[in-house]
Amino acid sequence: MSAFDLTGRTALVTGASRGIGFAIAVALAEAGADIVGASASLDPAGSAIQDAVTSRGRRFVGHRVDFSDGDAVARFGDEVVTEESIDILANNAGTIERAPAADHPVSSFAHVVQVNLTSQFVLSQIVGRRMLAQKGGRIIFTASLLSFQGGINVPGYTAAKSGVAGLVRALSNEWAAHGVTVNAIAPGYIATDNTQALQDDPERSRAILERIPAGRWGRAEDLGGAAVFLASDAAAYVTGTILPVDGGWLGR
Repeated sequence: MSAFDLTGRTALVTGASRGIGFAIAVALAEAGADIVGASASLDPAGSAIQDAVTSRGRRFVGHRVDFSDGDAVARFGDEVVTEESIDILANNAGTIERAPAADHPVSSFAHVVQVNLTSQFVLSQIVGRRMLAQKGGRIIFTASLLSFQGGINVPGYTAAKSGVAGLVRALSNEWAAHGVTVNAIAPGYIATDNTQALQDDPERSRAILERIPAGRWGRAEDLGGAAVFLASDAAAYVTGTILPVDGGWLGR
């Protein structure tokens, strides 16, 4: 059996209805994992991600969860660990709000931090307890280039994604000895809804492309291989790491 084979494992992927979360769920399913998908817009009765997973011969269960509501996230976490044995948690649900720091509404800052950081900690804590009890598991966060850099007009997003990087290290320090690895993927500039405003701005888009050695915007599918690696036995000794998938941006 390949060290990258995920057959027999169940992955919980948040933000699975579109973009990076969709691509990660598909990649994990292609590697053999069954998928529990959750997002604020996912229809549990039927969705594109359900079709994509089941067409690859894997089981799919969908949940609609508002990640801006901490109590709802906690209830969902308690429910899912009761119903499923989660081997892999891909913490990908996220949002972004843009405004200059001097005018950035505190409510926007708090909303972004809640979705991108606090709710991910809550879910990791609940699922992590079960992983510790079963003496094994993989937790993968979606970090960002703004886990390393400051960005422009996105103070809440930068604070949250910097917090994700710290949380990865903190959880890894406590859980690695118990067989639970905690890592993150840091996507570069990926062509998704979250970056649409940048793609639509000719000056910003040109400046971004000039900085990327690969010479193109990333695609959500570019994250799939990294997710499978970090979820697999091939990465059993990899923990506390932020893995950039950025077309060379950080090396520039």
